[in-house]
Amino acid sequence: MSRSDRFLLAGVMGWPVMHSRSPAIHNHLFEQHGLNGTYVPLAVRPEGLRAALKALPALLFSGCNLTIPHKENAMAIVDRVDEAADAIGAISCVVVEEDGSLTGYNNDHFGYSAGLLDAEPGWRADEGPVVVIGAGGGGRAVVYSLVKSGAREIRLVNRTRARAEMLSRDIGGPIEVLPWEERNHALAGAAMLVNVTSQGMSGNPALDIDLGELPTSALVSDIVYIPGETPLLAAARERGNRTANGLAMLLHQVRPAWKAWFSIEPEITPELRARIEATI
Repeated sequence: MSRSDRFLLAGVMGWPVMHSRSPAIHNHLFEQHGLNGTYVPLAVRPEGLRAALKALPALLFSGCNLTIPHKENAMAIVDRVDEAADAIGAISCVVVEEDGSLTGYNNDHFGYSAGLLDAEPGWRADEGPVVVIGAGGGGRAVVYSLVKSGAREIRLVNRTRARAEMLSRDIGGPIEVLPWEERNHALAGAAMLVNVTSQGMSGNPALDIDLGELPTSALVSDIVYIPGETPLLAAARERGNRTANGLAMLLHQVRPAWKAWFSIEPEITPELRARIEATI
């Protein structure tokens, strides 16, 4: 059955999932490209993930995105994973192949680097030391992205040092793991600071960090996008640092997903960004 002969389906699986802005992004693209299809939120409990993923081919889904808490557990369910997902240890996108098998990809790393280049066209990962706060799933994708983009020094700080050391071993590259107590001093001479924790997200406390030693020339990035300006970004902006929130990462990881699902690589337009920003 050709793409034009059926109603195109994709979605996002998570628990909870109704807060996700992904349906608004993808359905805007269906409208923009004049396609007969929809993208839906799929509230799937952890114990139902295997059944939900295995049902995608029968339901004629082209694929789906995965969000918390499914990104890691899906690794053992899909039939194969790409190099990035294998290194990061998590899947953000599932593609239903023509034979009904499932391939898992991690597009978060692409979304992060592409989003930074969108916000800061002159950004280079090798401009100087990069301080990354956090070593969870988001942190693994960001560090992988930084390594692939050519970062020469990554200072990784996490409350649980063992988790940061595991990330460093799994991904490799120029990563130095520093103790949580040194997070403020780690900022000295840095060209970039990235928060990959949930601290600063709506309903969560702000990231506990003092920016005093961070050069004002440094870029400060946060993968959180709700609110649009976290306390970290507000503090950085007030002292003169350039800032970038996590919305661009969310928007740009759509591009490889659509290319795999529908053979279309969509453009992330100012209209789309404004439409999503209006919902935050």
